[in-house]
Amino acid sequence: MSKKKYSKQGKKNRAAGVRFEAKVRADLKLQGWIIDKWMNNVDFEKDEIVPAKRKYNSYLRALSIGNGFPDFICFKKSGKKSYEIIGVEVKRNGWLAKQEKEKCKWYLDKKIFSRILIAKSVKEGRHIRVEYIDFKKKYNSSQ
Repeated sequence: MSKKKYSKQGKKNRAAGVRFEAKVRADLKLQGWIIDKWMNNVDFEKDEIVPAKRKYNSYLRALSIGNGFPDFICFKKSGKKSYEIIGVEVKRNGWLAKQEKEKCKWYLDKKIFSRILIAKSVKEGRHIRVEYIDFKKKYNSSQ
């Protein structure tokens, strides 16, 4: 495959990812969640949450602004005075990289989120449905 074809494919994949992220956001809103983009990341050396760095290309243009992990933080009232707070990572294939798994485990150990969901796309005919997978159940996290 030539370099130009890789570039075109990358653009298509990014656009599809952005569309799926919007679909997940709309689905969570319908379920009654209050959603916001999570703009932080984990620094394992400092053992703390730090603001996520922006990604730039060689022409000094911002490629992505909100690239924290996980993608979304969601709130939902669960009692008179309490809220459930979850993290949602959007992955079209449903699989997390090793570093992402470590970050999820860190968030759960530190009780930043009560649970972390992985939003996966499932094709049904010509339509794409969102399926949510609980991180603890999928990766047998000891919590």
